[in-house]
Amino acid sequence: MKYKVIEGLRYTKKHEWARQEGGVAIVGLCDYAQDKLGEIVFVELPDVGAVVEAGKSVAVVESVKAVADLYSPLSGTVTEINEVLLDQPETINQDPYGEGWVYKVEMADEAELGNLMDKAAYEEFIIKEEEE
Repeated sequence: MKYKVIEGLRYTKKHEWARQEGGVAIVGLCDYAQDKLGEIVFVELPDVGAVVEAGKSVAVVESVKAVADLYSPLSGTVTEINEVLLDQPETINQDPYGEGWVYKVEMADEAELGNLMDKAAYEEFIIKEEEE
């Protein structure tokens, strides 16, 4: 597979990922999405304390090619944002699953993780999307 997909993360059909750490999930943009967007030049982050809803837009990512919404994979309250992205938005391109994380959310309902794809399902989803 051309795109990096990591075991243990959960994925959305809009190409966000979530990694559970206790009652909090770290959220970011998948390798596939950052590759399609190209060089990311600006990120509008959610506010700490903002209540987010699964499937709703929470942030905006701007690249040299396009502007894209980042949708929350889970409902809850934003507990932390990755302030590095304010000055270095390209960190998402360089390390989408590590230093390029976008925000952390205290999950309202951990069961929502079950609505997201695992590694195998997300890889299949990307393959189908590439064929279209």
